[in-house]
Amino acid sequence: MMMVNSNSQAEADPILLAHAETDAFLREVTEQIDLDTFDPNDSNLLKRLVECLGDTRGMTRLRFAETLAQIGEAATPFLLDALANHVNPVVRRAAAKTLTLIADPTAVPHLIHALLNDRDTVVKGSSIGALARIGEPAVQALLDILGSSDLPESTIGHAAWALAFIGAGAKEYLYQAIASDSPVVRGAVVGAIAKVAQEEPKDELFEILVKSLTDVDVDVRCEAAAALGNLAYKPAIPNLIELLDRGDGETRRAAALSLMKVGDRAAIEPLQAALEKEPEAAVQGVIKLAISQIK
Repeated sequence: MMMVNSNSQAEADPILLAHAETDAFLREVTEQIDLDTFDPNDSNLLKRLVECLGDTRGMTRLRFAETLAQIGEAATPFLLDALANHVNPVVRRAAAKTLTLIADPTAVPHLIHALLNDRDTVVKGSSIGALARIGEPAVQALLDILGSSDLPESTIGHAAWALAFIGAGAKEYLYQAIASDSPVVRGAVVGAIAKVAQEEPKDELFEILVKSLTDVDVDVRCEAAAALGNLAYKPAIPNLIELLDRGDGETRRAAALSLMKVGDRAAIEPLQAALEKEPEAAVQGVIKLAISQIK
């Protein structure tokens, strides 16, 4: 059987040739970085590196992203241009993911634009990941998104996740935003404060969560109840018991679940009393579950 020479095969295959050229380019740049001879002012070189984020091989794209991250903020303008204008969504996705690695605060408005306007859902998700990684400089823009009344629910959800991810880095903004007129903002802030309280269990944080149990919006009340339950915050038990008398079933359900997670036997008697007068079957089931779990 005749063996085909691998070099001849590469010469005959334009894809293999292109891959070989790309790999050689990456080795060259990596060597320059290692020897400290890389020129961060070489715009043609940086453009070519960004263009290589469209390589068909996932691991190769990752290596180029890591190389651009090593170069750092000098690569940011070229990545931002690709994020905004490149016709290939693979390049736009990789550009956003690389900006996550660099975490350059100057990228925030461009990432927000991609989140709100790019047609590709992966680009949107990668952009929110970069915003979360950048942290505090992105918080106000995320709060503005949460306060908007004309954005899709998926975008609002992305922004709430990023805010919670930033956590303690957003703390000062959260203290102000909990007084927002927007219930969506207040709900997201409650979720973020719960995340901060896990990392820094300070009284002032728990006070905000407890106060949010009486918010005028049912979703905010339920978010606060869930947070206190997940944190197993026993001082909130009397406040949660009070919620068992709220007029809406969602709040009563959330209170019962929270008391179940806190797990203190002091809640059994109030739960039994609430069960006797609970009008909704679904909430009755949750209260029964809470009582049995605490017992």
